[in-house]
Amino acid sequence: MPVLPANAFDFLSHSPEQSRRLGMRLGAYLLPGDVICLQGELGAGKTTFVQGLASGWGSLDAVSSPTFVLVNLYRRSDGGQLFHFDTYRVESAPEAEELDLDSMLTNGPLVIEWPERMLGIIPAERLWIKLEYVDDDRRELTFLPTGQRYIDLLAEFRKSSFGTD
Repeated sequence: MPVLPANAFDFLSHSPEQSRRLGMRLGAYLLPGDVICLQGELGAGKTTFVQGLASGWGSLDAVSSPTFVLVNLYRRSDGGQLFHFDTYRVESAPEAEELDLDSMLTNGPLVIEWPERMLGIIPAERLWIKLEYVDDDRRELTFLPTGQRYIDLLAEFRKSSFGTD
């Protein structure tokens, strides 16, 4: 296994519920303009993680995969919005640009599934989370921050979740 870059870390989740709880902890830190990229094959647990993320952020809405609608919007009681974008069926970066990511980022955090399909248009500063299927219950999650906001966010998240920096 390769050595992770500084500020990155790996976590082995032993159940879908543990992945949701991890997402809940991270969701509590999300602010408008944040970009969370979730990379992983079908069945890697991306939507399960987003269920926790949205719950921790305070979503009033149930989370489902936006594969067929491209973007789901989740609302919070204070009027906040969380955007959940699935690029699996997006054919090109120009097609994704038509969805107005800038407007989404102005109004709330943006979670992107399959971000590798649109690298040219997502912000360079982001939190990239790679999810890998290990077996029916376990998933490996690798957190890779780019930019000071995400380095700080991940450090605070790690400290509150695991008691370590």
